[in-house]
Amino acid sequence: MSEALPARLLIVDDDADVLTSARLLLAPAFAAVETARGPEGLAARVREGAFDVVLLDMNFTPGASDGAEGLAALAELKALDDPPEVVMMTAYGALEPAVAAMKAGAHDFVVKPWENEKLLATMRAAAGMALARRRAERADRRAAALAQATAGADQPLIARSKAMRAVLETVERIADSDASVLILGEHGVGKELVARAIHLASRRRRGPFIAVDLGAIPEQLFESTLFGHRKGAFTGAGEALVGRVVAADGGTLFLDELGNLPLAQQAKLLRVLETREVTPLGATRAEEVDIRVISATNLARAELADPGRLRRDLLYRLNTIVIEVPPLRVRQADILPIAEHYLAYYARRYGRPLLPLSEEGRAALVAHDWPGNVRALRHAAERAVLMASGETYGPGDFGLDQAARTAAAGTLDELTRQAVAEALAACGGNVSRAARRLGISRAALYRRMEKYGL
Repeated sequence: MSEALPARLLIVDDDADVLTSARLLLAPAFAAVETARGPEGLAARVREGAFDVVLLDMNFTPGASDGAEGLAALAELKALDDPPEVVMMTAYGALEPAVAAMKAGAHDFVVKPWENEKLLATMRAAAGMALARRRAERADRRAAALAQATAGADQPLIARSKAMRAVLETVERIADSDASVLILGEHGVGKELVARAIHLASRRRRGPFIAVDLGAIPEQLFESTLFGHRKGAFTGAGEALVGRVVAADGGTLFLDELGNLPLAQQAKLLRVLETREVTPLGATRAEEVDIRVISATNLARAELADPGRLRRDLLYRLNTIVIEVPPLRVRQADILPIAEHYLAYYARRYGRPLLPLSEEGRAALVAHDWPGNVRALRHAAERAVLMASGETYGPGDFGLDQAARTAAAGTLDELTRQAVAEALAACGGNVSRAARRLGISRAALYRRMEKYGL
């Protein structure tokens, strides 16, 4: 017997012997199995009992065979806010009502008397579907919560793709620790958004989130910017300055563009991270700081391992957890939601009407490689809002005319492949007949078959 699934099952039948047999067979496969003698109050019981799967008979009145009672109960269950997966039971030879149930949303049906192995496999498959749907819904809720929490209405962390869901799952697992996190990814993928999501999901969420672009700090101002200075510490220091490290006390310090930090400054940063103490320029006493450090770089893993680019002892301090944010070109499911968000944002910002995306525009956005990642997509959305002159946003508004042609070519290729495959299937694989059906020569058909691997 396979391991029991963490799912709750309700068996509904008017025959006590059927209920007993089914319960004894299925109980070892599920976290909980309960029974009911009829459909009365079924929807309320399923809702209150949080059942994942229902095994439902199609007829309850003696002599009934049309399945009307089962179909009515199925409709009530499918109307629930969180409907279960439903497997229908039908008597041998009464398949028409079962087919109607499948069209109405049932997961599957079994015929009584059933084969034990088949019933067990069917119910496990239904439970697997229910659990997968629950996980997806939870992931959607988590993604929505993190997007809402991510700092700034114009800076959401949108994650519909499988790759970004994996990133969010890691964020959730490590957020409540104080482990150092190193975020890897190309320019513009949203590394700071991931860092902010970690901070806002952590116990430090009420503390500050201080972001420092290490690549933008002039070398002569590095210590002053990070560690602060006292008044008069150097020429031009007319006022005391609280450094970024001290400003992050009680919260999270985000060090962006880590790979741009010179080796000499890396040593100074390492000392602070090891001691959790900062001595501002011109001060005689160190200040203790309570910070969590998250850093980010666009360096590849091979470059990270180069001691000429990054001190190994510093890397060890920073890479307790490593998160790789994938580029937008492998996150196609995220492209349109991100584009739609920024179109709405810039339409509000510039007081322009929000237009729908044309089909050509959608195809062009998805087909584009986005070498600048989310940042480039954001700029393209801003351009579209400002440049659009029609009733929809088209490829040209985003500056993606070539991408539109590429997408159209891809669509044409797919349609051609489908037509060739259908012709061959209709002609039983006879190439001559298929060629005549398509109105092309046998040689042309052979070329297309080779191209599309048919």
